[in-house]
Amino acid sequence: MEKEIIISGFGGQGVLSMGKILAYSGLMEGKEVTWMPAYGPEQRGGTANVTVIVSDERISSPILSTYDIAIVLNQPSLDKFEPKVKPGGILIYDGYGIINPPTRSDITVYRIDAMDKAAEMKNGKIFNMIVLGGLLEVCPVVSHAGMEKALYKTLPERHHGLIPLNMQALEEGGKIISRMAR
Repeated sequence: MEKEIIISGFGGQGVLSMGKILAYSGLMEGKEVTWMPAYGPEQRGGTANVTVIVSDERISSPILSTYDIAIVLNQPSLDKFEPKVKPGGILIYDGYGIINPPTRSDITVYRIDAMDKAAEMKNGKIFNMIVLGGLLEVCPVVSHAGMEKALYKTLPERHHGLIPLNMQALEEGGKIISRMAR
């Protein structure tokens, strides 16, 4: 199994953190991983993306031009990365801020209203974990146990009390993701 994933959105949405947690989860499970962030000088509010590869085999190159999975969290990211999803691949988008939804019929498209769920749970900081929960529901590249281990590894110890909330957000994301009809 090898999955090449791009996660893209505005700086401040937790895009880079999502990639880091996903990569660490893979490491915790003994998989080969790469994590390659990219962001402009306006990290907060500008566009940011991260490429993560999770594989059972050695990874030949972290540089990609097409992806198995794209997670897009804003319209500019959707416009840029929808064409770069491999035929038969997966595109996941958050409905908040997307004006023109995906149009391709040769990929599987999922919508997750993570921003709305984060507001319902009264904590905007768990938005990214809700999105990751949706990803794991449709393509379990890592396990929930691996994610929990990764949270302990990536979050500062003073934030370890928030891990149960993050795991709850992961579960909620799996419940609310929905496949879009074509």
